[in-house]
Amino acid sequence: MIKKGSFLYSIFYFKCPSCCEGDFFISHPYNLSRIGDLYKQCSSCKTKFSKEPGFYYGAMYVSYAFAVALSFLVYVIFELVVVSYEIKTFIIAYSILVVFLSPYLYALSKIFWANLFLKSKSNNSK
Repeated sequence: MIKKGSFLYSIFYFKCPSCCEGDFFISHPYNLSRIGDLYKQCSSCKTKFSKEPGFYYGAMYVSYAFAVALSFLVYVIFELVVVSYEIKTFIIAYSILVVFLSPYLYALSKIFWANLFLKSKSNNSK
């Protein structure tokens, strides 16, 4: 179980990086009409979620790293589980997986980026 107030808790539950109480995103990642929309500030501790315009452009690099890790994971699973396969099968399986996981990976990269740069009050008090 992930401890409340930790870096991972904030990321996986999409909570405020500072207090781990308030919600980070306005809606669920799979609500495609509001994808990526986040609150201007935390409802609990009033921490602003954006330091400057374009702050979340760096999350693109995190998203790319997640996609590379996912492709490596799918490759390893194919090598271990599927003994003989064609490259077309791998590409189709990976493409389908990426299409369905893209909204979640996008949200995950955004909250990860915010956790890297927004100060955590729970970690500063220790």
